[in-house]
Amino acid sequence: MSRRYPWWRHAAVYQVYIRSFKDGNGDGTGDIAGLRSRLGYLQDLGVDAVWINPWYVSPLHDGGYDVADYRKIDPRFGTLEEAESFIAAAETHGIRVLVDLVPNHTSWDHRWFKEALAAGPGSPERDRYHFAPGKGPNGSEPPSDWQAVFGGSAWEQVDDGEWYLHLFDVSQPDLNWQNPEVRSHMNDVLRFWLDRGAAGFRVDVAHSLAKDHDYPDVGDEGETLLGTTDISNHPFWDRDELHDIVREWRTVLDEYPGTMMVAEAWVVNWQRQAKYVRPDEYHQSFDFHFLMSPWDIESMRTAITTSLAGASSVGSVPTWVLSNHDVVRHPTRYGLPADVVAKKWLLDGDRSLLDTEVGLRRARAASLMMMALPGSVYLYQGEELGLHEVHDLPRGVLDDPLWVRSEHTEKGRDGCRVPLPWSHDGPSYGFGTNGSWLPQPARFAEVAVDVQEGEPTSTLEMYRGALALRRELLVDDEELEWIDLGPNALAFRRGAGVVCVINFGPDRLPLPNGDVLITSSPLPPDTPLPPDTGAWIRVLSEPARQE
Repeated sequence: MSRRYPWWRHAAVYQVYIRSFKDGNGDGTGDIAGLRSRLGYLQDLGVDAVWINPWYVSPLHDGGYDVADYRKIDPRFGTLEEAESFIAAAETHGIRVLVDLVPNHTSWDHRWFKEALAAGPGSPERDRYHFAPGKGPNGSEPPSDWQAVFGGSAWEQVDDGEWYLHLFDVSQPDLNWQNPEVRSHMNDVLRFWLDRGAAGFRVDVAHSLAKDHDYPDVGDEGETLLGTTDISNHPFWDRDELHDIVREWRTVLDEYPGTMMVAEAWVVNWQRQAKYVRPDEYHQSFDFHFLMSPWDIESMRTAITTSLAGASSVGSVPTWVLSNHDVVRHPTRYGLPADVVAKKWLLDGDRSLLDTEVGLRRARAASLMMMALPGSVYLYQGEELGLHEVHDLPRGVLDDPLWVRSEHTEKGRDGCRVPLPWSHDGPSYGFGTNGSWLPQPARFAEVAVDVQEGEPTSTLEMYRGALALRRELLVDDEELEWIDLGPNALAFRRGAGVVCVINFGPDRLPLPNGDVLITSSPLPPDTPLPPDTGAWIRVLSEPARQE
């Protein structure tokens, strides 16, 4: 990759949900050994880094985001020695490793929380978290009306009558970031992983660290999973004082040249998001406005334009992402009617509404568009195979705390976390030798890695081709110019002369003169671009600029 910019500024990062990537020991759960065995696959895919979802010691009440020890690997995933060895092995394949940092809360199994329960009200141990007396007769009511994003009250009462705050699951007590011991401990955690060769961190719910310690009532805000709010000075989302914490972290990372951190910050607009990527804070922040855009030309163009302008205002570049471990996979989202909310459809929705072929075709086009944009791209494991959401998981196997906390009104996120299919046969389609922790559908046999490898029209080969072209032609290029190819075309030119065209219309679209480098669906020579299809072209004549 070019040395004109830091590596992370235009990286292709692959998100690994470790429980579901590859099982190396046959116990049905993905692990470090399985991940290491597929480093060649990731190298061939063409990614620059992997971001690994939490692999720490955890009771796994929330898929590892309930951390009991930030400096130990959960035995289900391996050992600390294996993690260190993996980081070193990844480097030999040209792949950096980003570790998932979970600073908002710990597990209730964390040593600190056990000490807090034992120490009692008013103790220094309790000050590491948010403990408060209740309201009402004998303190029997929560301190405030704050709601947990997984459903129900964000407060839980303990035996001595006090209540502790948990913005997520009851098993995830929130840390008090006004406490100096908390801040010092997390700085030590950063250094611990950087000393072991990690290239940086993805920071979980980065917009939630600071809270108003008066705990004022807030009404109906804060109930949706990782939602945004436009309430000024919200008592627990996107408060200005959290940026002091981030600047402290940045001084730690600056001690380790070449490292970076990216924020998962669900904020209402780029005016707020830009604050997270100022020069002395995060290197990047995920842009979820692009992810949440429907398959609509104006929504997509607005999201891209806004993100480019917002990031540029503070000297940064955007990140682009279409799927992750918290959202319905984008082939399924794009295959549903525009007025259907995908996460609600998962529970009892009309299955006939999903057009899997249209969804995959649009997903491939959107992915090709994403990989043509300036900035970094974050890919979620399995999207390179065109995997749909597994919408038909039996209710008895659901593992997401959202299912229970919502009182079975939301099916949760398990459908995007089903273990990957590596081969078209076997007990778990090559994931392991003895089944998988979530059941895989029979349709996985048709999209397994061994089926798609070497097949020119497969989704996997499209991703490999696009990432190779991106690395060859676009990583030294931060320019984008919109061009006019008609009302149904989203088209832009990069500084290197590559034009990306996406056809959102119902009819075929004539392409500019030039060499077609790659398309999202098979396209014979000299053929207009079909609907829901994308192409990269090295143009021979200049299309008209779009004002």
